[in-house]
Amino acid sequence: MNLHVCTDKQRLDVALIHQYLSTQAYWSEGIPRETVQRAIDGSLCVGGYLDDGSQVAFARVITDGATFGYLADVFVLPDHRGRGYSTALIEALLAEPALQGLRRFMLATRDAHGLYARFGFAAPARPELLMEIARPTIYQDAAAAAVKD
Repeated sequence: MNLHVCTDKQRLDVALIHQYLSTQAYWSEGIPRETVQRAIDGSLCVGGYLDDGSQVAFARVITDGATFGYLADVFVLPDHRGRGYSTALIEALLAEPALQGLRRFMLATRDAHGLYARFGFAAPARPELLMEIARPTIYQDAAAAAVKD
């Protein structure tokens, strides 16, 4: 089947995106649906759809549309992997007019370095310049605190 990539947020299957991000993605386990919706609202998003209209892929870029972009939440549902769909998502995003001319475009990945390297992503040239506040268990911690209340 062909993959149709679209930036129309109205077409996104937010329930599907939330289900994947909260239960299958190593980077966002337990993320609340409201947080996923806020992330979508504040990002440039692409959905990947089959001929029958069902969504099987997603990616988003957090950007100011002028100088910086951060690629996040890229996924293809497990039953649809190995068909070039992630490549199609990245190609579509990189072609977006709002993402042209960015001074810095970043992402984080545990296991897809080869995919992103094909598009020019590389390890930071000067990682000593970068800093972060990392809270990898923020969603689980919030859920545990809510249970206590």
